[in-house]
Amino acid sequence: MAVPQRKLGANGPTVSSIGLGALGMSDLYGPADEAESIATIHEAIDSGINLIDTGDFYGSGHNEMLIGRALTQRNREDVVLSVKFGARRAPDGSFQPVPYDVSPAAVKDRLAYSLRRLGTDYIDIYRPSRLNPEIPLEDTLGALVEMQQAGYIRFIGLSEVGADTIRRASKVAQISDVQIEYSLLSRGPERAIIPTLRELGIGLTAYGVLSRGLLSGHWSADRNLSAGDFRASSPRFQSENLGHNLALVEALGQVASRLGATTSQVAIAWVAAQGEDIVPLVGARRRDRLEESLGASTLHLDERALSEIAQAIPAGAAAGERYAAGQMATLDSEK
Repeated sequence: MAVPQRKLGANGPTVSSIGLGALGMSDLYGPADEAESIATIHEAIDSGINLIDTGDFYGSGHNEMLIGRALTQRNREDVVLSVKFGARRAPDGSFQPVPYDVSPAAVKDRLAYSLRRLGTDYIDIYRPSRLNPEIPLEDTLGALVEMQQAGYIRFIGLSEVGADTIRRASKVAQISDVQIEYSLLSRGPERAIIPTLRELGIGLTAYGVLSRGLLSGHWSADRNLSAGDFRASSPRFQSENLGHNLALVEALGQVASRLGATTSQVAIAWVAAQGEDIVPLVGARRRDRLEESLGASTLHLDERALSEIAQAIPAGAAAGERYAAGQMATLDSEK
């Protein structure tokens, strides 16, 4: 199956219309099989997915090393690597309290480790995972521009930032894309962020397009979460919220059934249908889930389908925030 391509922003790279988010292969979603993860990365590349997203803190570096091993068996030039930095981990694997370290010194230090773990001499898109209000954005971007000029990174991205910050950043550096959660259950970016990105010619890479599995069509109310699965503390997976949200997913499933598609395929295709400047990231950890997600790349949603989807899951219909209150308070994109 050939995956269509689209340009990531006016000045960004050309990428597949669906990208692979690798977080779940190393972190936060319970155990993952390493051999299967590498096989999934290989199948993604062989199927035409060239955008792979990771973070240096995913699995405390494990995710980058995993991707690095996978890439030894594929052509590096066929892959667009998107890497986030800034979050800190403790030896026991827990996340260190905010603020994130996005100082100029950290930009260069973390980049050095990422290059080594990934086994490459450049990263295609490098971005701070979150901002630190105590570190001027201009300082962080200045260091990124310096690394870009030195050839260590090709494009500069941002993550979870609001419209005002996007405008401010665009005056300092050429931004390829902003990575943010965007799905049928997370419509916040539509208010100000997406219009600002389009005005400035900046792309959007959407994570959480299946809302951490809620929109996959594979979730059940009685599912037990394994130790370390962060969804156990996610408001949308809590008691009454979960029941409400699964009812929305059931309605979406009825639309999918009419279209001869799966619920997750419709959810992914809906994100991609919101504009040629938007690229959904799918967090498939297994080849069968990847194959299902790939079906979304050729699923056309006509006006009738889009209307039915809007009726099934209206904007703002989700119960519960996308993160716990403490995390929501730190997001520049939510201000």
